[in-house]
Amino acid sequence: MNSLGIFPFGTPVLPITQHDRTRKKVFVLGVYASAVHARWIGADKRQRIGAVAVAPEPEIFWRGDEEEARAIISAIAMPDGTGQLVPASSQLNGPSGRALDDLFLKPLCLTREDAWLCDLVPHSCMNEKQSAALAREYDPLAEHLGLPAYNWPTLPTVLADEQRRAEIASELSESGADIVITLGDHPLKWFTRHYGTEAALSNYGKTPKDYGRLHPIAVNGHDLQLLPLVHPRQAAKLGSHSSVWADLHEQWAAQPSTKLFLA
Repeated sequence: MNSLGIFPFGTPVLPITQHDRTRKKVFVLGVYASAVHARWIGADKRQRIGAVAVAPEPEIFWRGDEEEARAIISAIAMPDGTGQLVPASSQLNGPSGRALDDLFLKPLCLTREDAWLCDLVPHSCMNEKQSAALAREYDPLAEHLGLPAYNWPTLPTVLADEQRRAEIASELSESGADIVITLGDHPLKWFTRHYGTEAALSNYGKTPKDYGRLHPIAVNGHDLQLLPLVHPRQAAKLGSHSSVWADLHEQWAAQPSTKLFLA
């Protein structure tokens, strides 16, 4: 598998795609992959970074299993004098994966075995906070301690070009799914809009009556159903989020009729 860059501490950035290629009931499209996050404690026992991405997730929409995280992190070689890496807070590894299972698939009476998972950008991306933390703590020590140079991609301006849309459409066809679940605005804007859907979730309505309804979509001649939902950050109230969207999703998930979508 071709590396797309290098994480801090030297692990390759790799694409994260669906492992189980059997046919599924639903196709879930997210934004970009996350990563395994570690807490970096310096040789002086001082915390340098509370959560830094150090390795690709072992699976798409990883749930953040702590033992798995510990095994992955412990395999990273640390130069002398660098200190140690330990798993970051459990809230920082796998929150989107847990939200997907508990707040999206479960209300539809589905499990991971029923879903084909995909992201617009199939690899981890460095955000501004991570960049600032590395500039503050990692970069000044890199030469002195022999830390590996990192080349961790940032989120691209174009989340899915024509080639990437074709790749996603190919996965959708391979999945055999009849329902496409989009998570947030970006999958609508960068993928389904090119097949005639609305470009933003709010365009489908922002009331309990409108939210979480099925809409027709045809992809490369195949008639499907689109189920536009919020990003897991909204549903699970992770960090900065909209209480309006969180409440709408909570009401949708609690409806007995939700599970009838897939009857």
